[in-house]
Amino acid sequence: MKKIKRKLTATFKTKVVLESLQERQTLSELGQKHQLHPNQISQWRRDFLEKAEQVFSAPDNSRERELEAERASLFQQIGELQFELNWLKKKLTK
Repeated sequence: MKKIKRKLTATFKTKVVLESLQERQTLSELGQKHQLHPNQISQWRRDFLEKAEQVFSAPDNSRERELEAERASLFQQIGELQFELNWLKKKLTK
């Protein structure tokens, strides 16, 4: 018998983890309810709790630096195009 692998969304995983954190049901009961192995729920829960601190930490400046570099590059390109346009206008009027 061949097993079919399910694709589980991040939303579904978050829902299951939040249910497990409420501790209204055991991991076995949650596993039966969502057709998951309790160890899988434990793993998701552990990962969730390990990364929870990142939500409240200072934002990563690397994305801001990328945007600023892209902005500078675009301004430079605009300047070059304006220079070229002015040069071409002068050539046409002569």
